[in-house]
Amino acid sequence: MFDLIRLSIALILILFLLRKKWNVGYVLMTASGFLALLYLMKPSTILLVIKNALTGSITIKLLIALTFIRIFEFILRDKAILKKMMESMNGLFHNKKLVVISMPLLIGMLPSVGGAYFSAPMVDEATRDLSITPEEKAFANYWFRHPWEFILPLYPGIILASVLTSIELRIFIILNLSYAITMFLVGLWGIREIRGRYNILEEVSMKGLWSFLPIIILLGLVIIGHIELYLALIILIVMLIIYFRYPLRKTTEAFKYGLSKDVVVLIIGVMFLKEALEVSGAVGNISKFFYENNIPMIPILFFLPFLTGLLTGITVGFVGSTFPLIMNLIGNAPHAFTHAFILAFASGFVGVLLSPVHVCLILTKEYFNADIWGIYKKTIPAAGAVMIVAVLEFLFW
Repeated sequence: MFDLIRLSIALILILFLLRKKWNVGYVLMTASGFLALLYLMKPSTILLVIKNALTGSITIKLLIALTFIRIFEFILRDKAILKKMMESMNGLFHNKKLVVISMPLLIGMLPSVGGAYFSAPMVDEATRDLSITPEEKAFANYWFRHPWEFILPLYPGIILASVLTSIELRIFIILNLSYAITMFLVGLWGIREIRGRYNILEEVSMKGLWSFLPIIILLGLVIIGHIELYLALIILIVMLIIYFRYPLRKTTEAFKYGLSKDVVVLIIGVMFLKEALEVSGAVGNISKFFYENNIPMIPILFFLPFLTGLLTGITVGFVGSTFPLIMNLIGNAPHAFTHAFILAFASGFVGVLLSPVHVCLILTKEYFNADIWGIYKKTIPAAGAVMIVAVLEFLFW
């Protein structure tokens, strides 16, 4: 119970400081220090948190990936490729709403931490001439990246859930499909302010489809070549620098743009909080609290994954830490067993979508300089709709 109180205070602090327009990285560092105080961490434990946060493979890969994403954005803008891509999408779809969501949906197929930072400049370009707020742009970029995580087997969360529960992956995908569709539909409702059509000749857009070749290559390296995103980005950037014959001066300019202090601070802050939560035992203690107090099954199926997803902001985080515990509480009936974990997966993922430490949400907020509460005003009702569908499916299927 004390863990719930302490973590609730930490979450309130995060949201309060974000509301005060603090730099997100410093907010998360502050929250990490606050958790260290609340849990009375020893100096050796604090040093372990710092060591794990700064030297962990996830930290290094994320820093490399985000740096090279920024370099990629620099090259796309410098060579007017980004503009050609948007002109092509405008002519291909004509509908402004479809153009705006097309890039988050496409880039969302890349199972990468912080991938929303990749599609953000494309959404920004597509909405440049539209009278919508930064929060509306941020919602479109953030929300439409994530329906894939319910059904795409490239994402590790759904694979881990299948392995832990021994439920066939295809069953997970089929039963999660309604959630992915719900996300798409409520997302369209969330960007209903975006209206109208583009008047661009289709033949212009077809010629411009060649501008998508860099992204196609990246998707091919990650999906077909099974190369991790950060390595695929390095390969792609080297190819582009050679293809465009970038001189040393221009290459240096691109790398200076990529190496952003704000991005470094942001990632370090995220990893500090992640490690503080893990080392303190907060997530594990909450799981034990639900388990040891014999709380009824349906509240457990919702609150346990939801709270863990909210605290970690990572799908594999709630799956790995809560599914083994839930397995001990579920009967042997295959139907009840399967649908219990489908509900648990939906609950946990809704928690991830609403998590103030979700990297995609943080990066999107920073890119568009959006107000966190403005994003939540759209995200919370949309996530609530997904949860309602999940509960109805569990009760009446």
